[in-house]
Amino acid sequence: MAGKKPEGAVLVGVDESEASLAAVRWAAAEAALRGCRLELFQAGTAERHARERFARAHRWLSRAAQVAGEAAPGVATQPVVQAGSAVELLVGRSRSMSLVVLGSHGLGGLRGAAIGSVALRVAAGAYCPVVVVRGRAAPGGAVVVGVAGDDRAGGFAFEAAAHRRVPLIAVRAWRSDRPGRAAEEDRALRECVAAWADKYPDVAVRVRAVRERSAGRALMAVEGAQLVVIGSRGRGPVAGGPLGSTGNRLLAQAACPVAVVRGACR
Repeated sequence: MAGKKPEGAVLVGVDESEASLAAVRWAAAEAALRGCRLELFQAGTAERHARERFARAHRWLSRAAQVAGEAAPGVATQPVVQAGSAVELLVGRSRSMSLVVLGSHGLGGLRGAAIGSVALRVAAGAYCPVVVVRGRAAPGGAVVVGVAGDDRAGGFAFEAAAHRRVPLIAVRAWRSDRPGRAAEEDRALRECVAAWADKYPDVAVRVRAVRERSAGRALMAVEGAQLVVIGSRGRGPVAGGPLGSTGNRLLAQAACPVAVVRGACR
């Protein structure tokens, strides 16, 4: 991002759903911010009539490229169609990408479900950060990051806030009734974000250490966010497994796009 050389491409999953077109719009704007190309990806099929299905996929990718150009004029796009499982292909391609962007439904996910199975499984298994585009990103809204003792999502969140020139709100949920715990949690939160704040002095930072049993509820309580960023404790093949209850809740219920970042705060 700011001050860096262009990164790997932003990869967005595309299918014949409005959710995927919303993801394309978000991804195109993000690619423009990063100064990199946008890869428009669709999983094809190895079944009978594959030629017709591939032709249809390319037509839909042409539509996606048009949508991307309208959202971010001048952004370079590259269409890619591959035969196979959408989850496996997206996770594999994530090795060389800077970001994977998905709609909250589509790509073979269950219609009417709170969150598509593909989005959950890719967010759990990808080798780079994953953004699931849901709800609406509030124009000019803050970037919100959930901070836990082992969370390394801060760098991604600060970069996102710096690029967008918006404030960052760091949230930490705690449960204990012990006297003095509130002050301890507030201090720990400030210490955790201090190093990132030093690296991004132009980002206005607000901290919220709140007594709340659910970190997901604490994050969703922040109104007017344009992006919520959370950490993941690792990678795994089970849908949503390493995301835990917080990740699953946010991906299913958040009112704005959610970024899932692997790692820990340092």
